Amino acid sequence: MLELTIDEPDRLVKVAHALSTHTRIGIIKLLLAKPNLNIIEIAEALHIPVSTAATNVKVLEEAELILTELQPASRGAMKVCSRNFDDVRMILNPIAFYQNTSKAVEVEMPIGHFINFDILPTCGMANTTGMLFTEDEPDNFYHPDSRTAEIIWFRKGWIEYRFPKKVPPGAKVKSLEFSLELCSEAPNYNNDWPSEITVWVNDVEIGSWISPGDFGDHRGKLNPPWWNDSSTQHGLLKTWAVDESRSTVDNEKSGMTTLRDLHLDQKPYITFRIGLKQDAKHQGGMNLFGKSFGDYAQGIIMRMQYE
Repeated sequence: MLELTIDEPDRLVKVAHALSTHTRIGIIKLLLAKPNLNIIEIAEALHIPVSTAATNVKVLEEAELILTELQPASRGAMKVCSRNFDDVRMILNPIAFYQNTSKAVEVEMPIGHFINFDILPTCGMANTTGMLFTEDEPDNFYHPDSRTAEIIWFRKGWIEYRFPKKVPPGAKVKSLEFSLELCSEAPNYNNDWPSEITVWVNDVEIGSWISPGDFGDHRGKLNPPWWNDSSTQHGLLKTWAVDESRSTVDNEKSGMTTLRDLHLDQKPYITFRIGLKQDAKHQGGMNLFGKSFGDYAQGIIMRMQYE
């Protein structure tokens, strides 16, 4: 998420300007449906001249709303575009904003700190210094060194974490959300490799998201030097949430599950499970990124708002 306040007016103006035309909004919408498009593809999809597409892409790039990368083409090189953020938050009254959101608990869980799993190959994990174990041997996930993992992948199954429920006595939870970077799992990488990834909280299904691919269109910003360019590079930052009326994925309704269904008062912790259902239409596996891999410097972040 890109978060801007009125205290940084130059950047706020630049981003607001970048979002001020239907053409640039259309480009961002295109990149949501297909994460990687070149200038010609954008121009054809929006029925605009290539020069117009290039000008608008430059504005979005300067505002850091999209990323671009030069790739070889039949004649020279072509600029390939991808989204940089899924959400933009503009805070025009920062004092009121931080007062209103002060009643919240945020916990970041390293991805290697899972408490349970049930997975099938292809599977493996690595940290910043190298591969942790021989690939495709799920029993290695029991090894204590797995706690240092910064990228985890598996083709089928699920992995589960346990978060502390740190709210004051008598507090009422108003919303619960989890954000994490992830994508599909394909041999090497494949940008067109859909996978239906599902989240459960306290054993209750919250919602599913279809990852469009296992991304290798650009090198992950945080990937260590030893990580091969032909391997998975990055994911997308996704957010699953539950409140008193519904469950959502990236603020889009994913079901009618509510906080009441989670029975948060029965245990001093909250379980978070993510994986692939056995009957999922798209069985494309999953890559989960930690703080030192991919494009986003975070593990799994749980945020709980209460009153």
